[in-house]
Amino acid sequence: VQLQASGGGLVQAGGSLRLSCAASGHSFSMYIMGWFRQVPGKEREFVATIGRSDGRSSYADSVKGRFTISRNNAASTVYLQMNALKPEDTAVYYCAAASGVYTIRKTDYGYWGQGTLVTVSS
Repeated sequence: VQLQASGGGLVQAGGSLRLSCAASGHSFSMYIMGWFRQVPGKEREFVATIGRSDGRSSYADSVKGRFTISRNNAASTVYLQMNALKPEDTAVYYCAAASGVYTIRKTDYGYWGQGTLVTVSS
C-alpha cells in the first residue's frame, strides 16, 4: 500500500488542522492505520491509531481529548483532526499502515507516507 499525507501547514496556537492520508493499492480496510510525528533530533512518536472497521482507536496522552482519528474505507483515507493545537505539537506528521494485529508500536507498521509538516506558532 502506498500512502500520501497532506493537510499540514502553519497555524496559531489554539487553532485546528485536519490531516489526510490517502492510500493507493489494494485492501485499505485490511490495515490498521496510525499517525506518528517526529521532531528533528527526536524519536518518531505515536500519536493515534484506528482499527480496521470497528472504530477502535487509541491516542497518546499528549493529544487525548484534542485529536481525533477517523477513516473512510470506501475512500481509502485516514484523517487526523487536530484541535486546540499547541506549539509542542509542531512536528512532521506521518501516516502509517500495519497489516497485523491492532498496535501502537511504530515497529509494527510496515508502510509509511512521506510526512506533512505541522507548525504551531505561539
